[in-house]
Amino acid sequence: MTIRVYNTLSKTKEEFQTVTPGKVGIYLCGPTVYAEAHIGHMVGPVIFDTVKRYLAYSGYEVNLVVNITDVDDKLIKKATERGISMEEVANENIADYLHNLSALGVDQIDQMPKATETMDGIIAMVAELIEKGFAYASEGDVYFEVTKDPEYGKLTNRTVEAMQGEGGEAASRKRSPGDFALWKKAKAGEPSWKSPWGDGRPGWHIECSAMSKAILGETFDIHGGGLDLIFPHHENEIAQSECCHAKPMVKYWMHNGLLRSDPAAGKIGGRAEREGAAEAGGKMSRSGGAGGLAKLIERQSGERIRFFLLRTHYRSTILFSEEAIAEAGVGLDSFYRLFERYERLTGESFFDLPAAKTRKDGDFDPKKEDLLVAIAKHRDAYLEKMDDDFNTGGAVSELFEIARLINKTIDQQKLEGDTSADLTSIKKAFSVLRELTGILGIFVTAPEKSSSGDSELVGQLMQLLIDVRASARQKKDFEMSDIIRDRLTALGVTLEDRKEGATWRLG
Repeated sequence: MTIRVYNTLSKTKEEFQTVTPGKVGIYLCGPTVYAEAHIGHMVGPVIFDTVKRYLAYSGYEVNLVVNITDVDDKLIKKATERGISMEEVANENIADYLHNLSALGVDQIDQMPKATETMDGIIAMVAELIEKGFAYASEGDVYFEVTKDPEYGKLTNRTVEAMQGEGGEAASRKRSPGDFALWKKAKAGEPSWKSPWGDGRPGWHIECSAMSKAILGETFDIHGGGLDLIFPHHENEIAQSECCHAKPMVKYWMHNGLLRSDPAAGKIGGRAEREGAAEAGGKMSRSGGAGGLAKLIERQSGERIRFFLLRTHYRSTILFSEEAIAEAGVGLDSFYRLFERYERLTGESFFDLPAAKTRKDGDFDPKKEDLLVAIAKHRDAYLEKMDDDFNTGGAVSELFEIARLINKTIDQQKLEGDTSADLTSIKKAFSVLRELTGILGIFVTAPEKSSSGDSELVGQLMQLLIDVRASARQKKDFEMSDIIRDRLTALGVTLEDRKEGATWRLG
């Protein structure tokens, strides 16, 4: 087993070797909680939730940290507009964020530190940077002096001269335009904390450096985030952390591609969206994915959205549309139909199948059985693709191949309806499918069903419609038959015509 990770810092894939053998520390930049979450906020968490699942499956002990930025200009502005405290705005949107994470099956996060709860560590790091000559106080602000760091710009391969600094009134307080704020003097009425430089609050970049150090140490394994964070956020994190500690901050910088509404538009939630700069897509509406994620989940389901996000390699751009999510749902439905076949064959639920929790436990001897030899081959291919920079898109293609093989075997051996058939190989094939889908965080639990009373009534009504449709077909009234099918499809109900009669299912 050799896992390779693309490192943004080196611009190459590198063999994965951890700071501490057998342990992995991952820090992912989380949201600034000034508004409700949009689908773009879910890309990183879904990807790194999956990365953690795979690393744990591969035998590592993993600590996944996702921070919460709960003090920021946007939060202060929103609190002022609404006439409530910054803390109330933050807590309201944190609750929304957590609800959406849960809906998408993101349950591998170990710690979620808040900037406001890390203030002592932030102030201590700023003070240390001043003491070591890398930062300076100016009229209540504190700035990092980029010219004092000879390696500044190494993540983006830019020179100091090419960097853009803060403009406006802050420019007059800085020694050079590229210097960035570590501490900001509080304005009247703003939330603030006491510091050696006066009442104020931290800059954005120093928050993450302090939180990652407090939990994962001065050097840790993986730092994740969207491509849009490379500059200035991650470039500045590296500078302040490495100048403070005189050692590398992170071994592997992993950046996921951005979610866009179309090829021309900016990322969802980004500047192009806010300014309406994209010619083809224009400004994203809530129905287009920018905000209102909870409503999108209601329409499409969290599992569909998760599957949609994992169908491509994490470094690729993802083009968002509800049609694309619905298309992903078609793929999911093909698996659910397969799980229904398993239940018809065995009388058991796919979701009750025991699955290997580790790579070693999942290894098996196919014993020259055609189906299992092929399944083992696709399992190996799945693992090879995940070993190669967590290629979930390639892994998903192997899942479809496994499903195709299982369906083909059931059909060729005419297993449905054969109560005397030996199902040992089929059950093993399904257990491998359960093992591998679990790594991606899909098909972890059975879909929720309505209450028994409602379910019984729905079942009776559906059987009535099936009977009416069968009668129409018998009378060669195919127009009525098609109307019933099409109307049910529009309601999210799929009919399947089988030799023993029609069946139905949601989705």
